[in-house]
Amino acid sequence: MTSALNQESANSVLGNPSDSKIPADGTGVLQLDPWLEPFKDALKSRYSKAQQWIKTINDTEGGLEQFSRGYEKMGFQVLDNGDITYKEWAPNAMRAYVIGDFSMLDAVQQGIEANPMTRGDYGMWHITIPAKDGQPAVPHNSKIKVSQNAVAKRAVATIDEMVDLYGDSNIWRTAGANPSLDHKGYPGSDIFHLLRWELLESTVSRKNPRPPKPASVRIYEAHVGISSPELKIASYKEFTKNMLPRIKNLGYNVIQLMAVMEHAYYASFGYQVNSFFAASSRYGTPEDLKELIDTAHGMGVMVLLDMVHSHASKNVLDGLNEFDGTDHLYFHSGARGRHEQWDSKLFNYGSHEVLRFLLSNLRFWMEEYKFDGFRFDGVTSMLYLHHGIGSGFSGGYHEYFGSSVDEEAVVYMMLANEMLHTLYPSCITIAEDVSGMPALCVSLSLGGIGFDYRLAMAIPDLYIKWLKEKEDSEWDMGALTHTLINRRYGEKTIAYAESHDQALVGDKSLLFWLCDKELYTNMSKMTDFTPIIERGLSLHKMIRLVTHGLGGEGYLNFEGNEFGHPEWLDFPRDGNDNSFWYARRQFNLPDDDLLRYKFLNDFDAKMQWTEEKYGWLHSPQAYVSLKNEKDKVIVFERAGLLWIFNFNPSQSFTDYRVGVEAAGTYQIVVDTDDLDFGGFGRNAKGTRFFTTPFQWNKRKNYIEVYLPARTAVVLALEQTL
Repeated sequence: MTSALNQESANSVLGNPSDSKIPADGTGVLQLDPWLEPFKDALKSRYSKAQQWIKTINDTEGGLEQFSRGYEKMGFQVLDNGDITYKEWAPNAMRAYVIGDFSMLDAVQQGIEANPMTRGDYGMWHITIPAKDGQPAVPHNSKIKVSQNAVAKRAVATIDEMVDLYGDSNIWRTAGANPSLDHKGYPGSDIFHLLRWELLESTVSRKNPRPPKPASVRIYEAHVGISSPELKIASYKEFTKNMLPRIKNLGYNVIQLMAVMEHAYYASFGYQVNSFFAASSRYGTPEDLKELIDTAHGMGVMVLLDMVHSHASKNVLDGLNEFDGTDHLYFHSGARGRHEQWDSKLFNYGSHEVLRFLLSNLRFWMEEYKFDGFRFDGVTSMLYLHHGIGSGFSGGYHEYFGSSVDEEAVVYMMLANEMLHTLYPSCITIAEDVSGMPALCVSLSLGGIGFDYRLAMAIPDLYIKWLKEKEDSEWDMGALTHTLINRRYGEKTIAYAESHDQALVGDKSLLFWLCDKELYTNMSKMTDFTPIIERGLSLHKMIRLVTHGLGGEGYLNFEGNEFGHPEWLDFPRDGNDNSFWYARRQFNLPDDDLLRYKFLNDFDAKMQWTEEKYGWLHSPQAYVSLKNEKDKVIVFERAGLLWIFNFNPSQSFTDYRVGVEAAGTYQIVVDTDDLDFGGFGRNAKGTRFFTTPFQWNKRKNYIEVYLPARTAVVLALEQTL
């Protein structure tokens, strides 16, 4: 983003926005970024539309608090007397019935009009199924579906069996759990059904409250199904037992759970959602997921859900698509309702009932499962009518406003963030946006969209590009520091060296790029420490440390990458003979004391726990005092710590003079060359560094340090140790 303000430049031209009266028209963000002045009409427009929606919802629905409780009224509900009610929006359906094991799934096909529904106002269908002997007529663990006659664009009336769209029960497959099934459709019985599930609340302790929002967010991005070295789909219970202690011990305080919302196609990584209110049954029961989250809360760890509101599976019989026979019930009609690259459907965010569905979906996961917030997937696709396809986003502000912006989607995200942060003050929301949309992480009161954090997606792209195209000696220290600090003032960023995107088949993880085939032959301590392995371990640690210290106000790691997982990620599918070989994380590797993966794992823990002590992620952005291209040395200060990086692939430096503002005696608190982390231990532990009162690199003092090639150290004043 060439025109975006970073903190250093903004501090020189901006005052504190809290010192001035905030205008009530959505232009308060101008106090953070005056360069938005030419676009204040667009800011006013989106803010006005958000306020109009809030007024409409207040007038017609009793406010966002009530409006977002749609899951308590829509879909199947079991009343205290055992009656079951069902309500669904299907304005183009001609007739509708409720069918299931309790009334024969093939009743409609046989001409039996079992459990006919009644059409109400606004295309709302409803029915009450009376209890039998005081018990629900639909037993626990039995199938239930909706059968409809629809015409819409079809030439003749057809009969479809559909899944309840608000279904918050467990989901199962009649023909087993074959994760390789094509998401575009299924033969015969390989279709998802809704399974009525009586939550066994007695098995869910729910004894732990939500943890408070941490000052520093350190996120462990995880997928339950791959969280085992075994060739299988791991379960919620296994994640609770095996992964939660590992994540806590590493020092992460937030987990981002992927692929929880039910998806028919396992290989979609959870991004082709079929049932938005159902936790995926392939990992276990709803009780198991609740236990996972409650256990994490007991450890003081927050749990975020990877939320997919950017699109939906195009499946008809077990998804939202064509529920009432049209292509535009929850989606835009025609081409605007299709995402060609993702082969999926796109929501109509300007629809009253779509807003009810999506806002209720967020509320449901917060209330029913006690998630602590969301990472919103595909925000770039939502923000723009072109969905980011073919747009390079040079950083010019004109790219973020005008006819290419989907203002309805922007307003939906404003409403979502306002609702979440009002009802749940500790809630965290993160936007996956590659475009750099201004005010994305600014509150609605200032005219922003309201997210807490955005992902720094340019950082991993830089690393992969350099590892592919540049020699180590060609790495540009200025470009590296610019990419790491180039973020918008007043908007928080989650930095990461690699996420799940870089782990997928077709790409390689950082350690894979660094070490390639020697990962299979030379990662044992019993083998020679080759130059390739030495380089790989060194840069893996340095890349993570400089990203952690300089890149943002939060940090993210994808599971397995903390120890340099040796292989990519590829889910079972036709293209790999439905193999689970790459759909797993080999946590046996860092646990083996004879393998060098343990060094990287332990170094990752050292970073997280040192951040916990000094809190650099919630400290002001770093002051970079040195970017020496010839030496390949970077020096900066943040949170009272002095960070020194020598990216030189061959040259070490003795008595290297480094400027530092605060006088005193310093010691090393993090050393990538430590023997415990697979280094050579060339800086002795406990070495004391004394400052000299002489200006150097615009700092009041300097120290002299030994900088071995491809190493980094973080120094702290002795009194803080």
